[in-house]
Amino acid sequence: MEEYKKRIIKAIQYIDNNLDAELSLEKVAEIAAYSPFHFHRIFRLIVGETLQNYIIRKRIEKSAFYLALRKNLSIKDIYHQFGFSNHSGFNKTFKKYYGKSPSEFRKSAPENFHKIQAKQSKNGQIDTVFDQYICNIENLLNWTNMHLKIKVTALPEMNLAAVMSLGIANVESSFNTLVDWAKTKNLFPGENVKMISVYHDSFKVTPPDKVRIHACMLLDEPLKRQQGEVFPEIIEAGKFIIGSGEVTLSDFEQCWVSLFLWMKESNYSVRKAFPFEIYHTNFKEHPEGKMTVDFCIPIN
Repeated sequence: MEEYKKRIIKAIQYIDNNLDAELSLEKVAEIAAYSPFHFHRIFRLIVGETLQNYIIRKRIEKSAFYLALRKNLSIKDIYHQFGFSNHSGFNKTFKKYYGKSPSEFRKSAPENFHKIQAKQSKNGQIDTVFDQYICNIENLLNWTNMHLKIKVTALPEMNLAAVMSLGIANVESSFNTLVDWAKTKNLFPGENVKMISVYHDSFKVTPPDKVRIHACMLLDEPLKRQQGEVFPEIIEAGKFIIGSGEVTLSDFEQCWVSLFLWMKESNYSVRKAFPFEIYHTNFKEHPEGKMTVDFCIPIN
């Protein structure tokens, strides 16, 4: 199973980095070094959906994110960026997923929301639901000031060892795999070990059981090659909004929602990179289940 996962990781990374390209079964199977027949079965076993469904879902979710939040981009620019060759095909596929055309979806997206969901309505149709912020903006910003210390700063490049998790329920087991690997390298336990979660999908558009999260450890030197399920990852140097605080696991969603709202209210824009969390303490070692966390958003 470890060898299967190792190859599927390569395939998923290739897909997510090439959503604008042709992603045939034959091409992606070649990346994973499997025959198309075997790759199709193994991908579905590990990922939980077919290759075609995964590719379409990723393209539509990314498109929805850009339609709602990057209204300066034309619909044509968006569908070309995510692998659709014409408006008709994009329109049909998008409407099947969200129940409305891309232009209708964009018009209906409110200024302030924290999640997009596609749900079945009572008559069997698809309804798009924009979940509003859980409290009004003023209260949410007050909560932010009470729980997070926010700064805008540049961070250097970070070299990571990473294990992929598909679905939030699998994150803990991914960290366990990473720690077991680190112990064989005498990297864990150790002083000032920093564990990091990198979010390759947004909870705004991706269901929790589908979201891709990388469980990571900060390294002094870059990892030269993939070792089983553990592979190298880099967080590139750049400018970030960092919200730091001592919080419980149940506070995480509130922290992210409030930090993105603070970003919007402060007129910053998200850079094309992945947000992440840096854990400075372990909640299992705190009597109240609290941990010190940096929530980091890449910005322009």
